[in-house]
Amino acid sequence: MGANRLRTALTMLGIVIGITSVTLLLALGDSMQRFIGKELEALGTNMLYVFPGGSRTDERRLRNNAAPSLTMADALALNALPSLTGSAPTLQGSFKVSAGNETSSFMVFGVTPEMFKIRNWRIDQGSVFSEADVRAASRMVVIGQKVADQFFYKADPLGKSLRIENVAFQVVGVLHGEGKQIDGGNLADMVIVPITAARANLVRSPFPDNVHYVATQGKPGQNLLDAIEDIKGMLRDRHRIKVDAPDDFRVENIASFAETAAKISAGIALLLGMIGAISLVVGGIGIMNIMLVSVTERTREIGIRMAIGAKPRDVLLQFLTEAVVICLAGGVVGIALAAAAAAGITSTGKFDVFITASAILVACSFSTLVGVFFGFYPARRASKLLPVDCLRYE
Repeated sequence: MGANRLRTALTMLGIVIGITSVTLLLALGDSMQRFIGKELEALGTNMLYVFPGGSRTDERRLRNNAAPSLTMADALALNALPSLTGSAPTLQGSFKVSAGNETSSFMVFGVTPEMFKIRNWRIDQGSVFSEADVRAASRMVVIGQKVADQFFYKADPLGKSLRIENVAFQVVGVLHGEGKQIDGGNLADMVIVPITAARANLVRSPFPDNVHYVATQGKPGQNLLDAIEDIKGMLRDRHRIKVDAPDDFRVENIASFAETAAKISAGIALLLGMIGAISLVVGGIGIMNIMLVSVTERTREIGIRMAIGAKPRDVLLQFLTEAVVICLAGGVVGIALAAAAAAGITSTGKFDVFITASAILVACSFSTLVGVFFGFYPARRASKLLPVDCLRYE
C-alpha cells in the first residue's frame, strides 16, 4: 500500500465518497425527524382543529358572512368532552398595526386564554390576558418578538400602546420564540387580542357569535380518532344535522400531517441512502479490481512467503487485511468530510445537522463489510496459488 500510494488513494476515493454520502444522509434523515418534531411541538401536541363548513367553499362563504356554522357556544360546549383537555375559539384577520410613525399589516388573532395553553405558546415578557379581560372585551394585546422589535426597538414594550386599525391596545405580553403555525404565519409575527375585543373593534360580522375556527387538544394518551368522533357527535347534535346529511364542519388532525411529513422525509432519506450505498458498491468493485491486479503483480512475493512456511490462511489474511484497512481509512476520511459538511449546513442557521454516534457506527460497519466482501475473492485467489507456480512467474 505504501509503495503504491496513488493507486491506494484512488482506490480509497470511491469508499470516501460512499461513506460521506451514507453518513451525511443518515444525519440528514435524523435531523429532518427532529425538525418535524420541533415544528409539531410549536403547533401543539395532540392538536385538533375544527373549521366551519364541510368544504373549503363553505368556509369561504362563512368568511364572507354568508353562512353561520361554528360559534362561541360550540367552542364552550367542546370543553365538556372528557376526551379533550380544552378548546379555544379564534377570530383572525389581516389589519394595519401601528405605533408612532411605523405602520405594517399583520395577522391579528382574537382568542381566549385557553389558546396559549393548548397551543404551547409561552410568554417571554409580561403575561397573557385573563378570562375577566375576555368578558370585559379589554383592549389588551400580546405580540411576537419580531413585532416588538419592529415597533419598540430596544425599548420595553410592556404597557406601551399599539394601534390596530387606529384602535389603541395596551401591550401586556411578548411571546417566546418563533416558528411556523397552522395558519402559515410565524409565532414571532403574531398579534393576539381577546376574542371579544377582536369582535367589538376589528372583525365585523352580522353573526356576532361566529368564530373562524376552534382549536382543541386531546388528553394525553387519548386516541385522537376517538376524540374526533366525540367532536363530530357533539357538533352534529348541536347543529341538528340529520343522520344522512353531511357535516357542516370539518376536523383536521395535525398529528396526521406530521406523520405524513415524517413518512415523506423517511422515504427521501431512504432513496438518498440507496444512492450512497451505490457509491459504496462502486468503491468496493474498485477495491476488488485493484486487489486482483495486486495479486497478479505480487505472485512471486506470494510464492516466496509460502515457500518459507506461510500457510494459505496467512496469505488470505494478509490481502483481506489490506482491503479492510483501505476501507476503514476511507471510512475515517468520509466521516470527517461528512462532519465538515454537516457543520457547514448548520452554520447557515436554517437547518441543524448533527453527526450522531449511530451514523458513525453504521458508516464504520459498512466500510468494514465492503472491505471484507470485495476483498475476500482476491485474497482467496492469492491463498490458492501454488508456491512452485508462483516462483516460475516472471
